[in-house]
Amino acid sequence: MALPFLPGYCPNKQLGMERFHKSQHFSDSHGIPMFVGSAKPGIGGELLAGQEIKPKYSVNPKGQGSDLPSWIVFDKQVLCFEAYFQEAVPDARDETYRIRRCKIYFYLEDDTIQVVEPEYKNSGIPQGTLIRRQRVPLPPPDDDQFYNIFHFNINQQMVLYSRSFTLTNCDSFTRNFLTKLGVRLNDCVTIPDDPYSNLREQIEKNMKPLRPYERCDTLKQYLEHDRKVLCFNCFWDDTESVFGDVRELILHYFLADDTIEICEVIPPNSGRDVSKFLRRSKLLKCAPAQLKQPGEITDRTVLNVFDSSTQGKRYILDSLKTGAVHEDFYKDCDLTVGGEVNVWGRKVIIADCDEFTKDYYRTKYGIDDFTSVQYKAPPVPKPSRTVPPYNGFGSEEDSLSSCQGLLPKPPQKDLRKFMEKDRCGLDSNVLNFHAKMVTTDPVDSNRAFIISFYLCDDSISVFERPQRNSGVLGGKFLARGRVKKPGQELFKRELPKYFAAQDLYVGATLCLNNKNFQLLHADEYTFNYMEQHPEEFPKANVGNILGKLRSIPEEKQREIGKFLALCDPNNTGFIPYESFRGLLMGLECGLTEHEVLVLGRSCSEHEQPGVDVGLMLAVAQDFLKKNVFEELPDMARAFTYHDRHKTGRLSTKETWTICKAFRLPLPENLLGGLLNKFADRDTIDYHALLAGINWMEHPAPPVMPEDILKFAVKARFDAGGPTVNNVKYPSLLGDLFNFPSNNSDPTTAVST
Repeated sequence: MALPFLPGYCPNKQLGMERFHKSQHFSDSHGIPMFVGSAKPGIGGELLAGQEIKPKYSVNPKGQGSDLPSWIVFDKQVLCFEAYFQEAVPDARDETYRIRRCKIYFYLEDDTIQVVEPEYKNSGIPQGTLIRRQRVPLPPPDDDQFYNIFHFNINQQMVLYSRSFTLTNCDSFTRNFLTKLGVRLNDCVTIPDDPYSNLREQIEKNMKPLRPYERCDTLKQYLEHDRKVLCFNCFWDDTESVFGDVRELILHYFLADDTIEICEVIPPNSGRDVSKFLRRSKLLKCAPAQLKQPGEITDRTVLNVFDSSTQGKRYILDSLKTGAVHEDFYKDCDLTVGGEVNVWGRKVIIADCDEFTKDYYRTKYGIDDFTSVQYKAPPVPKPSRTVPPYNGFGSEEDSLSSCQGLLPKPPQKDLRKFMEKDRCGLDSNVLNFHAKMVTTDPVDSNRAFIISFYLCDDSISVFERPQRNSGVLGGKFLARGRVKKPGQELFKRELPKYFAAQDLYVGATLCLNNKNFQLLHADEYTFNYMEQHPEEFPKANVGNILGKLRSIPEEKQREIGKFLALCDPNNTGFIPYESFRGLLMGLECGLTEHEVLVLGRSCSEHEQPGVDVGLMLAVAQDFLKKNVFEELPDMARAFTYHDRHKTGRLSTKETWTICKAFRLPLPENLLGGLLNKFADRDTIDYHALLAGINWMEHPAPPVMPEDILKFAVKARFDAGGPTVNNVKYPSLLGDLFNFPSNNSDPTTAVST
């Protein structure tokens, strides 16, 4: 009995609904109203009467599977089907159609399809990916829909872009997946034969021999001796022929395949340009009188041939090889030093071999005699080239280079020495000496000079220290350059000799520009450098100095003991340096002033007179103020940028580099002294350094001109150089005369 259509008697479909939106059925396209909602649902997404929504993607049965999206659930899961399609070939004689096999991949995550045809050798047609991965629409009239998982089954046809594919089989994963979805798979079918492919297989089959030929396996020899070659020096005496001579050859024997290659060593101006004497091949020991024709020598001999119309052709081969031709080729055992090799009628004699060949024969055959054969006359000695004497134009080296070639080249400098001895950070590699002029003129005798020797190029520069009320202007006395030693002939064939680093030491006399200079003392860096390189500077070698003192006779040794007792009445073990110097200079054993000073430094602690840090900062501020240097904030930012760890400290080398990059207008000795004062374990507190030289925010008291002159003129010799106050003589006597090293009486020690 039907209920009346009255309120309360019919079910309310809106009970439990949460969505009441309406779909958009109309739109405006380029000003034209259009109806676009034919496939859209009604209110709340409910289908209208008689409306069916076509799914865009594959839909799993409700209540099964996961709630996750398909691109996560079916990631990297692909269905694989084997298929084929038939292609017509209208313009070919051997075939009218072609069967092409392929594989169809269906990606479950987004319903995309990919068709791939495997590539076949020498097919002549483009193969590979036929349809790239994409969603393929159904054939018309359903071309508004796409293929999904329910359109696939075995033994059915699929039209993909107007090409019919027949599915023949699938893999196990695809079969299990479709079975779980409830799809009943059809039986597998076979792919029809391709006539042209069968013809090609038959042709290739006919090309293969019915029975295997004999094989000579040389793979083991190749793997063991690949890239191993024996090298021999040979010669061929061709003097009997017209205009013949002795040909120098190189024979290569390849151990990998027992082949020989001979190359000719072509001398210059010989008129020959082909160096290949024999191409790489096996070399016969006895050359035949007449070469064999192609096909005359075979591996096997055919004894008889039967031809039958019913049984076909029959061949009887010589298994015993009765008609085989045996040829004897050269092996490694046939090649010895002094032996002969027949190279197609040419007598080649092996003269020598390389070290690898000698080791090979010594290891394999036990041969130790490799006496070479002398076949070349000794080379004619080249006449000595006489160099003309110096003509006075340019330098001696430049004039010599003009005699060594038609195109003169500038003299080459010692670049390696320059790179090793050039300035590196605070290491200047410059030896500085305080000198005076040796003259009888009272004005010139009081002039003070600083002689600098540059180790990178052996050049010398002389600077005169200005002195007040002397009547002589100071400054550059001699420009930097190499200085010749005096007393040499001007116009001679040999190159002149220049002053070297070994010629400069305390007490030496140098003649520079016809002026004699005596070296009085040196700075601390010069002494340290010479003592650290005793092999280059004999005057700073303590071993050589002690060797001179050990040659003193016994009478003078007693005098030394008495002198030390008088100089050290309290028996402290120390004597003043002046007394020590007077003692050694009076022994007449050939000691120079520099050697005495080095020996005194080695036996005592020398002290360098210190400079007040406040004075150095005041002088630095005076230099910066005069040059109006206002880039200190930029330097602070540069220091902070290079301080990666924000510790407030940088290495001495980095600090020196940044100061030079900003062109800090300070003398090098003043900048180096400031960095040494602020250095602590090779690191510098750059905040304190910048605060000390900041003349705008932290001005220092004014300084006297004499203080500025100390740093402006490199006046590091004001205090007389490195001072040596006292010398510890007991240890020195112990090293020289094997005296006891305690503080006992020296006189008693000498008498014993």
